[in-house]
Amino acid sequence: MIRTYRRILSKPGAALFSGTGLVARLPIAMVGLGIVLLVEDASGSYGVAGAVSAAHLLANAFFAILQGKLLDRLGQSRVLPVVITVWGVALALLMWSVDEGWPIATTYVFAVVAGASLPSVGSCVRARWSHTTRDPDELQTAFALEAVADEAVFITGPILVTVLATSVHPAAGLATALVVGLLGTYAFAAQRGTEPPRHSPSATRSERPRIPWGVVVPLTVVSTMLGLLFGAAEVATVAFAEEQDAEAYAGPLLALWAAGSLIAGLLSGAVTWRRGPAYRLRWGTLAMTVAILPLTFIDSMVVMGAVLFVAGFAIAPTLIATMSLCERVVPASRLTEGMAFLHTGLVAGVAPGATLAGVLVDHQGASAAYLVPVGGGVLAVLAALAIRTTVGSVMTRD
Repeated sequence: MIRTYRRILSKPGAALFSGTGLVARLPIAMVGLGIVLLVEDASGSYGVAGAVSAAHLLANAFFAILQGKLLDRLGQSRVLPVVITVWGVALALLMWSVDEGWPIATTYVFAVVAGASLPSVGSCVRARWSHTTRDPDELQTAFALEAVADEAVFITGPILVTVLATSVHPAAGLATALVVGLLGTYAFAAQRGTEPPRHSPSATRSERPRIPWGVVVPLTVVSTMLGLLFGAAEVATVAFAEEQDAEAYAGPLLALWAAGSLIAGLLSGAVTWRRGPAYRLRWGTLAMTVAILPLTFIDSMVVMGAVLFVAGFAIAPTLIATMSLCERVVPASRLTEGMAFLHTGLVAGVAPGATLAGVLVDHQGASAAYLVPVGGGVLAVLAALAIRTTVGSVMTRD
């Protein structure tokens, strides 16, 4: 396994753009929670804090596709420095507005601008891998590496921002995200040797390569259901720990879930698959749904930890197959845009998942809340199966 990953990281510039891409995407896992901690400390209201954070999140999801188009047409080295600078200014103004007690409307405006300009660095990294790596097996390994990087970011980011905000200063977590995001993205964008080529728009619309919507739309649905699963499972797991009078163990339970996904991602990247990503996507979504179903019947912390760890093994391989299939079918000139749809789905699904799970927790308890990710898993399976019925050419290669 080590040799497999060493082989792709030994490609010229690969280790550097992957490493700086890891640093640059840390704010994605820090800013939302950091805004909640900062605004709640100043206003005393979790409702207001959550609304400001949601404004940031929704703006990020909505503008990701537009950013993807710009990145494909103008190039990463041109777009990323501009958007990350706008993001840095907007985030700094957001912190200033909260600290100075400006009208809450200004805080919402800065949250929206910051969310709209925060780049999807993960999509940019994957586009570089697609440009530098032509071998399908090596590309599978590269996408597995990036899935593991995503897991690492979403494990360490919330912990880092919480520790800084609660032990140093309410704005310390966001300030750290600001510095890390700026430096990481500038360093990533400066590596022009591995940057995918720019694709200028065609003279006529008919000449522009078409996105295969028969694949991208179902993949976006799968991504949205993954986001819904993440949001709902986190809320349900925290509520379960509280019901068991073990609130302190909510974090370790979620860490076990993430650890299972991380390990599976590493193993998935080291395997030479005989079947294509569409096949793996169907079985991945099914395994994910089946693995989550037992969570609705568990009343033991130990058993819950074990089942969450096992359930995590289906997450990263499903995400890897989703990204791999997108890379396989979307034209290179629109790859970042295509992956932006998946990113938008992932981000957009988190809030509804958390909300639905919260409603069920309030009325039926934590166990019932796990039905939300189960339902999301069922819809993901149906979306994955729809790819087979709408795009025969994709399945032929599998």
